[in-house]
Amino acid sequence: MLEVSGVSKRFPRSVTPALGEVSFSVAKGSICGLLGHNGAGKSTIIGVMLGMVYPDAGEILIDGISVQKDREKAVRRVGAIFEAPAFYEYLSGWKNLQIFTAYSGGVSKSEMAEIVDWVGLKDRVQDKVGTYSHGMRQRLALAQALLPRPEMLILDEPTDGLDPEGIVEFRKQVLQLRDEFGLTVILSSHLLAEVEQVCDEVVILQKGKLVYEGSGSDVGPDRIAFDIRSSAPAELAKKLSERQGQLIRGSRFTLPAGINAPELLSDLVKEGIPIDHFTRCEESLEEMYLQLSEVPSSKPVKSIP
Repeated sequence: MLEVSGVSKRFPRSVTPALGEVSFSVAKGSICGLLGHNGAGKSTIIGVMLGMVYPDAGEILIDGISVQKDREKAVRRVGAIFEAPAFYEYLSGWKNLQIFTAYSGGVSKSEMAEIVDWVGLKDRVQDKVGTYSHGMRQRLALAQALLPRPEMLILDEPTDGLDPEGIVEFRKQVLQLRDEFGLTVILSSHLLAEVEQVCDEVVILQKGKLVYEGSGSDVGPDRIAFDIRSSAPAELAKKLSERQGQLIRGSRFTLPAGINAPELLSDLVKEGIPIDHFTRCEESLEEMYLQLSEVPSSKPVKSIP
């Protein structure tokens, strides 16, 4: 659904580029978490996706259509909550939706009422936006992003400022958008636990560079992660590859889920591989993110008894 190819961008008078040859893809009907520290390039890449920022190099395709060559057609089926949603405070939520949807050709009252009900604003949509709480404004922003019905939804920090109940409700809505409506969702967030719970895949940017693209934990249901360190890393990697081991990062390997850890350690020692460290990892998205960001995690990995 989304193909980002070699996108680079340097803003005037900036010492470092905002984006440096960033490439990744997002499958149709999946939820992708876009992660990174402040200034990592998340907002810039979203701006390029929406055609609001023109890259110095590279291209973004949405459902096979280039945003840079045919922006109107490419973003026609894209909804977005990008940066702080702005509304006419003195108008009702309903009137705001009528105005914003008119820019894209308008929608029927029945369709608008259906979305308003779905986001949970049915009882307050005729009230002035100036009376809305932060959570209600986020609901209105989501309704706006879903009108007219998009095929891809871009959400930039959508849970910012929400209370715990609002975050849980939003999580359910995102999963419903994927499972019931088949939407592709790009979710930019600093809440790693939320991303881990809803996202099928993760893209991590650091200082404008892509540092990771894949699942939220590197480990699927048929793989186990190990941190194995040796003074003979090449020989270790060769022996593990013979057991279908895969080096995923640093000294971390994945092996088939049926592997017996004590037997593996014993066999490596018998085969003359010097083992300095051997642990089975139960790695969270937070730990992986902190490691990629070179920030020490306070949570120790679980050692094999």
